[in-house]
Amino acid sequence: MAGATQSVFASQRPKALDTILIGGLIAGVLDGLDAVLFYNWSFQVPPPLLFQNIASGLLGRQSFHLGWYTVALGVGCHLTIALGAATVFYAASSIIPALYRNPFVFGPAFGIAVYVVMHYAVVPLSAITKRTVPVTNIELLDQLFSHMFFVGLPIALMARRSARARRS
Repeated sequence: MAGATQSVFASQRPKALDTILIGGLIAGVLDGLDAVLFYNWSFQVPPPLLFQNIASGLLGRQSFHLGWYTVALGVGCHLTIALGAATVFYAASSIIPALYRNPFVFGPAFGIAVYVVMHYAVVPLSAITKRTVPVTNIELLDQLFSHMFFVGLPIALMARRSARARRS
């Protein structure tokens, strides 16, 4: 019987809505909370400033002078990026089922890939002012940890959960 269950599970794929919307929102909230706590504790960056910095990717320095509108824009951008990551994972797992079948391996690996794309492609192409201070080792470790376990893993676990739910 276990073999039959395995073959049914093997033929299922994650549901798009569960993986993208729920997984992306969980990842966005967890990663956002990590950033708020880490940057407030480590560098005394107030949460509104953190999200204005995210919004500055679209608006540049003007973001810091527009108050709560750009805080909300930053939160929206952050969640949109998380939903985009979940969309990419869903699409990839539709082609490569091992991604959702092994979430504890491929989730953190996907989180690292998200970090690399964000850090080396998205941020440099955005309007964010270039940092004058290098990234500290503890900051890098937090970013990698957060992307592995608060972005990649929740998305992969939601994909696995939604694939299993289909057979019920």
